[in-house]
Amino acid sequence: MIKVMNTATRQHLAEVAEKAALTPFHGAADGRKSNLAPIVRHFPAWEVAAADGLWCAAFVYYCCVKAGFDIPYRPDECRNCHLAGCIAWEEFAMNDSRIEYHKRTDIFTPEPGDIVLYDRVFEDKPHDHIGIVIENRGQTFLAAEGNVNNVSALIERPFGEHIRAFIRIPDGYSYKE
Repeated sequence: MIKVMNTATRQHLAEVAEKAALTPFHGAADGRKSNLAPIVRHFPAWEVAAADGLWCAAFVYYCCVKAGFDIPYRPDECRNCHLAGCIAWEEFAMNDSRIEYHKRTDIFTPEPGDIVLYDRVFEDKPHDHIGIVIENRGQTFLAAEGNVNNVSALIERPFGEHIRAFIRIPDGYSYKE
């Protein structure tokens, strides 16, 4: 049996995420019917109506899978929920030694395709939002995010207190290997 090399890269993830953010995906917003079905379909027990307003982490998962990363929707490392939840991304990164996890206080320079976890962006709670770095602009960065007022978007964000951590999935990552 010939093994096919996984060609997923963070650069490709950034490209996929930028395109997905500009689609744009949206929940039931401004009188429009939700177009989240391609994102939600990765989570078998979830329905589009239930995802409305709660899909930022599912957007990140959708982008990762579309970019070629082989990640199950609920890795063993996730104790609280599947990867449609922000906290699950942190659990996954912290408990899989192949994935880099960098707290906001670490010396780390994010690059395109890194995942960013936020605290207290939309609610006064930790792990309340997540996105994918598209470009590091020095004092700020551009991120592709799902569920920004129930719509995907490119958002310029400052490096600051709302950053919880950055996650770096290695190029070619496959959960099974």
